[in-house]
Amino acid sequence: MNAALIFAGGVGRRMNSRNIPKQFLKIDGKPIIIYTIEHFENHKDIDHICVVCLESWIPRLKEYLNEYGIKKVSCIVPGGKDGQHSIRNGLYALRDRLDDDENTIVLIHDGVRPLIDERIITENIESVKQYGTAVTVAPMVETVANINENGDIIAVQERPMCRIARAPQSFYLLDIIAAQEKGLREGVMQHMVDSASLMIHYGFVLHTVDGPVENIKVTTPADFTLCKKLLQDLQNKDTEEET
Repeated sequence: MNAALIFAGGVGRRMNSRNIPKQFLKIDGKPIIIYTIEHFENHKDIDHICVVCLESWIPRLKEYLNEYGIKKVSCIVPGGKDGQHSIRNGLYALRDRLDDDENTIVLIHDGVRPLIDERIITENIESVKQYGTAVTVAPMVETVANINENGDIIAVQERPMCRIARAPQSFYLLDIIAAQEKGLREGVMQHMVDSASLMIHYGFVLHTVDGPVENIKVTTPADFTLCKKLLQDLQNKDTEEET
């Protein structure tokens, strides 16, 4: 069993989008969250989709799911006080719906990261089956420098050995739930920026799946403009291949 957990609980303050959460902003008339969900909806190996959404926007999300013919979303749950809490809400909802199936793989993905593709989803699933984990990464194209408290550079990382951790981040459902619950008991969740950092903290070796540089997270107006251009380029490419 393979499930996608789409995290769309943020309000997007950096987007300055006039009270519309960034995941509901439209590109060519379609909300960003729908572009994202469609990748998982159309993948033959994804069985369930759970969306974590701002509670006040759940009715609107349901309208969009109906409008765009999305059938695999089996649960929609409200977000929590922070990102990890929201993800936990979604993980618990999937566990309850899927009866604690120990073989269930969950792909945790940002609702505002619509520039993935079928290959990335497939390779995440296969990586979890083989290694137990999968974190989608992108190559580092600029120099990464370590600094001290004074802002002085103390080391420069070798670029070929560096990657940008992105999403999906994928695990066996019961493994990530166990890590979340242990993190809560030990009071470390406030230090975890994402699921990958949590799993590393508890000793998991994270296998990487190479994704494209274009797999950006839409956070700022500049991101939105770039995402719009990249989506339009992909649509134009698909149209040319069909003709």
